Amino acid sequence: MSRRLLPAAFALLLTLPLFAAEDPLVAARREFFEETGVAIEGDLRALKPIQQSGGKIVHAWAVEGDLDPTTIVSNTFEIEWPPRSGRLQSFPEIDRGAWFTLAEATRKILRGQVPLLEELAQMFV
Repeated sequence: MSRRLLPAAFALLLTLPLFAAEDPLVAARREFFEETGVAIEGDLRALKPIQQSGGKIVHAWAVEGDLDPTTIVSNTFEIEWPPRSGRLQSFPEIDRGAWFTLAEATRKILRGQVPLLEELAQMFV
């Protein structure tokens, strides 16, 4: 597999706010591992934090590395399903991983997070 840019903290976007006084980089590494089963290695390059329309501050980093998305193994959560059935079922936090072109990623990511992709693209022009 060729070397690619890995947006290391995008898993973190779904899990803010951080635990009290938790360092955002520590949280990003923890969340990425929990949600993919992959430990981030290498020098993480901080991207400029953004504030989403709802007020959430998002911290993100980029790191160059190899990741085969078919090897991702997510942690799970339990929820009552079907609703009001009294039965708990487990589901993965993420169902799959994939690589996207910048154009594809821009269409798929939340509009408020597009500046993260734009900054990432500028880092490696």
